[in-house]
Amino acid sequence: MSSSDFRQLALKGEAGRSERLFRAAVSAFCSLTRPSRRDIKQLEDLVLPLFDAVSVEARRFAAAALSECADAPSGLIRRLSNETVDIAAPLLIRSKVLRDVDLIALIGRHGLPHARAIARRTDLNQAIADLVWALENPKLVRLPLPKERQAQVEAANRAQALSDGNPEPVPGISADNARRRLRSMMLSAQTAPDATTEQSTGSLRYAKLRDMALTGNPALFQTALADTSDIDFLTAKSIIEKANYPELIAVLRSLELSEEQAFLLASCVYPGKFADPESIRLFLNSYRNMQLDAAHQGAKTLKAGSPSAPVSSQTVTRSAAG
Repeated sequence: MSSSDFRQLALKGEAGRSERLFRAAVSAFCSLTRPSRRDIKQLEDLVLPLFDAVSVEARRFAAAALSECADAPSGLIRRLSNETVDIAAPLLIRSKVLRDVDLIALIGRHGLPHARAIARRTDLNQAIADLVWALENPKLVRLPLPKERQAQVEAANRAQALSDGNPEPVPGISADNARRRLRSMMLSAQTAPDATTEQSTGSLRYAKLRDMALTGNPALFQTALADTSDIDFLTAKSIIEKANYPELIAVLRSLELSEEQAFLLASCVYPGKFADPESIRLFLNSYRNMQLDAAHQGAKTLKAGSPSAPVSSQTVTRSAAG
């Protein structure tokens, strides 16, 4: 079917023509054995302007049909993948267009529902599989607490159980509370502001850092890090080029980013450091347990001292132990 055929469909003036055009374009593309670059661009040019006008069923149809197409337009695939999981699932599970960095970004943006679908991919990078496991089991990736601190946590859990109407603490309530807290964090991170609501400074900072990290250009991310954290460029460059990441953790924590947001940025900056479960657990533990005041102090040191006065890795270790 040629582009002139599609134009004729659009000009009929019947109710639902956008829906029919959308479905026809996707169906025609999927019937091509070897789509050319022109075919790929043409599909994207045809359907993206119609995206907001078509039904959920049409989007679900497109996601299912395009999930088997290795040459599907990347912009359209990303748009569909950011839909709710009941629409995006086929793409999250099967699409070859989505790269590892795309999958990590989707997990950071949408949380556990998308993560669970992504975990069903047959070719899933082990580091991403470990990240999904860590999100599903937040209690199991925490560092052991001192006995006194553990007693305080157990007392807090008992108080939470009573406030929830449970007269006795039940087994696993600590894990359930941890999961609820994590899901709450992810929900707040993924909730997009209305068009009439101004984005918060924190959201704008993270969006800038994320977009620059996903370019794969270190200089762009270093510039964005310097701008958002108010440190000089040479200090930002020094932080990124180091083999370890305690200074990056301090800066990101001082910006009050969520664990998922921080992990996405770190995995882009240090792509080779998260190839096994232990490295992911270490990062999550270090970030989660670093106190906010310690992070602000570390960032303040970096602002005042330049690369010659870095944040010590012992600062992160002490924060994690506390």
